[in-house]
Amino acid sequence: MFAITVRDHMMVAHSFRGEVFGPAQRLHGATFVVDVTFRRPDLDADGIVVDIGRAGTELGALLAELNYRNLDEEPAFAGVNTSTEFLAKVVADRMAARVHAGMLGEAALGLTGITVELHESHVASGSYQRDL
Repeated sequence: MFAITVRDHMMVAHSFRGEVFGPAQRLHGATFVVDVTFRRPDLDADGIVVDIGRAGTELGALLAELNYRNLDEEPAFAGVNTSTEFLAKVVADRMAARVHAGMLGEAALGLTGITVELHESHVASGSYQRDL
């Protein structure tokens, strides 16, 4: 299986419900380093997994939809704890939609999977892996 990863970041504000979250139940900020890995069993006709430039551009556009937002105020996240793991799935699903829409080029339709890893610090991260 071949893979390529692009990286960007986002800064959000949010709060959590539930005793398990302790002080994070209050509104707080989070900065995530976001890695998106694209997978396919064979390279495309150009000898690549995906156009890395287009992948990076689309990741930046996707994250701009979340960056500098208070996620508690976003209707799409009403009633949801926007944990690292949950946000990794959001990014993966939104990137998958971009792949299916052809935004990463026609050759990207040969991708078979995406993994998104959100690094919330130098010692902790969460991820979500999905098929395409």
